[in-house]
Amino acid sequence: GSGGGAAAGESWYLALLGLAEHFRTSSPPKVRLCVHCLQAVLPRKPPARMEARTHLQLGSVLYHHTRNGDQARGHLEKAVRDRGRQIPQFEDVKFEAASLLSELYCQENSVDTAKPLLRKAIQISQQTPYWHCRLLFQLAQLHTLEKDLVSACDLLGVGAEYARVVGSEYTRSNDWFSPPLELQLLLMERKLQEVHPLLTLCGQIVENWQGNPIQKESLRVFFLVLQVTHYLDAGQVKSVKPCLKQLQQCIQTISTLHDDEILPSNPADLFHWLPKEHMCVLVYLVTVMHSMQAGYLEKAQKYTDKALMQLEKLKMLDCSPILSSFQVILLEHIIMCRLVTGHKATALQEISQVCQLCQQSPRLFSNHAAQLHTLLGLYCISVNCMDNAEAQFTTALRLTTHQELWAFIVTNLASVYIREGNRHQELYSLLERINPDHNFPVSSHCLRAAAFYIRGLFSFFQGRYNEAKRFLRETLKMSNAEDLNRLTACSLVLLGHIFYVLGNHRESNNMVVPAMQLASKIPDMSVQLWSSALLRDLNKACGNAMDAHEAAQMHQNFSQQLLQDHIEACSLPEHNLITWTDGPPPVQFQAQNGPTTSLASLL
Repeated sequence: GSGGGAAAGESWYLALLGLAEHFRTSSPPKVRLCVHCLQAVLPRKPPARMEARTHLQLGSVLYHHTRNGDQARGHLEKAVRDRGRQIPQFEDVKFEAASLLSELYCQENSVDTAKPLLRKAIQISQQTPYWHCRLLFQLAQLHTLEKDLVSACDLLGVGAEYARVVGSEYTRSNDWFSPPLELQLLLMERKLQEVHPLLTLCGQIVENWQGNPIQKESLRVFFLVLQVTHYLDAGQVKSVKPCLKQLQQCIQTISTLHDDEILPSNPADLFHWLPKEHMCVLVYLVTVMHSMQAGYLEKAQKYTDKALMQLEKLKMLDCSPILSSFQVILLEHIIMCRLVTGHKATALQEISQVCQLCQQSPRLFSNHAAQLHTLLGLYCISVNCMDNAEAQFTTALRLTTHQELWAFIVTNLASVYIREGNRHQELYSLLERINPDHNFPVSSHCLRAAAFYIRGLFSFFQGRYNEAKRFLRETLKMSNAEDLNRLTACSLVLLGHIFYVLGNHRESNNMVVPAMQLASKIPDMSVQLWSSALLRDLNKACGNAMDAHEAAQMHQNFSQQLLQDHIEACSLPEHNLITWTDGPPPVQFQAQNGPTTSLASLL
């Protein structure tokens, strides 16, 4: 009968879908075969619901696993269209397609196409709590990306109200908050002082919340990440430690719980702000940010390697844009570490990697262009190309809207002017804008301490030693309070230098010895070079021939290492990136995937 025919009709469809799913989940995914199976469904005119689901799956596979944006868009647009709207299972297909499609529009920088699509989906998804919450979140996130926090907060308010009506415990404690992917943004826009009580309150809500353990832990991760990034933005590297420890324990707990242990009874409770694996990467990421700021660079390196490995694995199965964001932020931090530890050639290749990631996504590029030029500026300083450094920092200042980044760039640009020695007018006007004694533009402890250091450096170069000592003692006070190792080491060695110039050899020695120990613990290559030279001269002046000889030997070794790395970096094709100051990152400078002859292999 016709019933049997319909069942048989569906079995071929299910067989093809099963096969497609098998290909998609094999490791690595067999994308081409999966797409073939799904494409075979369409010519056979399946029922409307199946046709829509097939378009959704095709769109999803093409979007996640290929560079085929146009085709993915075509399939998702078909899945969103209005046929057969009355079938409940059909709704899910439509919402998922709408969610993916708007993500794709955003990646192509067509945010204005994404918004109405999401609004419409939100409007018709009120009977489907999970999707309604998720789509509201997604639209709020879009507004956050555009720094339109008022609209974002309004939407989250709507979410809170809806959650109250639907009675979903989990979502209620989660949705009046900004979407976590752009935590930083929210925290930077609000005054840091206002965030603190808010976070404490959230922490209490989470602790008192009775519910599914895995969701409780994932909520806890959410708020701890907020707290940790809040402290790090404020440059409080020591105060953050208890929070960071809790966060690391939390992630361990989560990785031992299994999703299938307890399924919530209320569908809106299914809402997770981030998958478990993504949370792991996020925790690695904030750990790297902390180690970087505190000056534990080997630890930063270790966690970056772990996180990047995990990201590589995740990106084989899942191409969600947040993974690329994580990757870029990790690379940005590790590049700064490499420049400090004296690995300029590696840093340069990683800068080039960030360029490649940004070429694949206009959104990533517009969010990270200022950081990219800042990193290139830091690289230029390290290879002594001061004109290029100035051009890179000036470009970065033009592109940034972040106060903290702005202050960081200005501080580094000031150091370039000090080194060039003939830019007094520009330098005075810059230093006025980051005056740590009054009206310092940002509330970051770390940046304010750095501003005192830059002042000290300038006074030193002008021969105003007492003034320099005052500034450097301020830096030391601040950097000791929050364990900012690099600033401590730099200030100690500069103070040592001042005492040496003033003929106070004992005081000079008291500064340079701890500077040297700290620099080798970090390890900070240029401070080691500087300290060893100072130790050599000090010991010579005091008639300690043996110690002077040993220091000279050390200085020689550091110089050799730095010189070799310098030559290797400057001979890489990517070195030409230092001339790029306009538009998207250039393609032609990046090394072709072929054998690159590095200096190390020739020697």
